Amino acid sequence: MKSRVVGALMLVTRTPVRVSFCGGGTDLAAFYRANESGGLVTSIALQAHIYVTINKRFDDSIRVSYSKTETVDDIEDIQHELVREAMRLTGVTSGIEINTIADIPGKGTGLGSSSAVTVGLLHALHAYAGRKVGPKQLAEEACEIEISVLGQTIGKQDQYAAAFGGLNQISFNSDDTVTVTSLPELDSTELANNFCLVWTGLTRKATPILEQQSRNTSIKMDELLSMRMQAEEVSELLSLGEWKSVGSILNDAWNLKRTLTEGISNPEIDALYSKLMDLGCGGGKLLGAGGGGFILVQTPPGVQEKIQDELTNKVIPLVVDFDGSTIMLDDRDVK
Repeated sequence: MKSRVVGALMLVTRTPVRVSFCGGGTDLAAFYRANESGGLVTSIALQAHIYVTINKRFDDSIRVSYSKTETVDDIEDIQHELVREAMRLTGVTSGIEINTIADIPGKGTGLGSSSAVTVGLLHALHAYAGRKVGPKQLAEEACEIEISVLGQTIGKQDQYAAAFGGLNQISFNSDDTVTVTSLPELDSTELANNFCLVWTGLTRKATPILEQQSRNTSIKMDELLSMRMQAEEVSELLSLGEWKSVGSILNDAWNLKRTLTEGISNPEIDALYSKLMDLGCGGGKLLGAGGGGFILVQTPPGVQEKIQDELTNKVIPLVVDFDGSTIMLDDRDVK
């Protein structure tokens, strides 16, 4: 008699990283809890993804593969803290193999890749356990793991952008709740023609910069309030297709961001930014905490071609992922 395999044999999730136009920094608790109107970020989910695969193992051991490989018998021995805590939260604690694969460098890009990993892990593990969960739960649980359990000094925008996908205004309310408001879908070709990401060639660890920024919140409140207002303004301009004006706001946002703390920029980033403006970009800003990663720039017609001709830096057109974290493959019904 042919035996039946119970449970999923293999699962694959695909989760986008994000590009923040304006408002980054106002998603830190030090700001939104102190401000009655809370924080606000306007961002998109980018068609660059983190993939998480889960396979059922023959025995009860756990194998985790990322930039290194771990094989353990107990989740407490897993060094990859996001994997360990996602397994603990979902109750899937043995007999699996987990692999993570990324379209982009895994750390220090300014695109929120670590939180995309957490969201993708949670999605895969819940599905493996037979549970269907929505983006709100995925984002909340990712924040719980990264901020509450692991004590990371990070904001909440990355988790929500990765889970929901699309172009959104994300509000971080003073009572710790989060509201995601989807903005009208944009013409994908127009967006890709008018904005791109330029790789600085530098990576950095965000935590020290964010910790200092959080400590500086009380003395930088006016700057952060201005950045929150920019998030409101850029939402309307994006909806109207006012690309040149969006570029101008990005430039203003970058100048404000540079004042928040040390380490956000450096001579190499400043030189690249100046070169991009000389090539005709209408404005831009470094993404993420600072110190490296990608620069988002507004590109009038022909400028992206100039960047590719004049610079050796990797260029990625801005293409929106409207799906958010999704299950690409689920073999649970394979007999």
